[in-house]
Amino acid sequence: MTVRIRKAVFPVGGLGTRFLPATKAMPKEMLPVVDKPLIQYAVEEARAAGIEHFIFVTGHGKTAIEDHFDSNTALEKLLEKDGKTDLLAFLRDSTLESGKISYTRQSEPKGLGHAVWCARDLIGDEPFAVLLPDDIFHCKTPCLKQLVDAYPAVGGNIVAVQDVPLEHTSRYGVLKVESDDGHLIKANGMVEKPAPETAPSRCAVSGRYVLSPEVLRELDHQKTGVKGEIQLTDAIAATIGRVPLHGFRYEGRRFDCGNKIGFLMANIEYALDRPDLADDFKAALKTLPL
Repeated sequence: MTVRIRKAVFPVGGLGTRFLPATKAMPKEMLPVVDKPLIQYAVEEARAAGIEHFIFVTGHGKTAIEDHFDSNTALEKLLEKDGKTDLLAFLRDSTLESGKISYTRQSEPKGLGHAVWCARDLIGDEPFAVLLPDDIFHCKTPCLKQLVDAYPAVGGNIVAVQDVPLEHTSRYGVLKVESDDGHLIKANGMVEKPAPETAPSRCAVSGRYVLSPEVLRELDHQKTGVKGEIQLTDAIAATIGRVPLHGFRYEGRRFDCGNKIGFLMANIEYALDRPDLADDFKAALKTLPL
């Protein structure tokens, strides 16, 4: 079947307490990896997957995200006047066109499922993507595009997964595996943050989703789960039987930039991948007393 995934939801309402004091006045999604904010990596990944409508679920103090994706005519004119064409192209590439970007507000932090539910009127009755900006994926083929390419053959819900050590399952949503061909996993359940002794597998959901609108209908019930929050994992699991659930083992590396070590590792990997920085950065690293 031919299925177009046109819309993507970016939950960006979190407070970023793990990065205080840096995030006291700046959204955590605006923290830079090398020279681009976290949220821009997610938007570029969505663009590469064919997304046409970008939906941000924001909260208090997130106006910097709106400003970042808006045009800045004065700055563009200055760069053009100074002949800084590379910077001008870089700046314009971070601008989203009018009519292709929407913002809605999550008035209180009730969980990831609640954040996605807040975008329901903008999503409508069609399949959609969800990207968690804390997760950066360094892949030859962008992670979301891998999911979007796999989606037409399976439909329903498909989530990016990676195999994690059993002792780490309590950090993730984890699939109950029915069958596994190495890349595509058919699941008959999903559990949010299970203890290692009760985890149904080591297949952990990794911050990228393509979801059926059935998930939104399940979220309408506003059921709470782990930590008293409305969990996206629970809503996805509740749709099994009505729509299929698959996990997809993406090719590439994921960095959890919601914690400091993952954030630092992402900066190193992306700097080493930049032709304009790699050699000088390698030389600078060698001067450190490691």
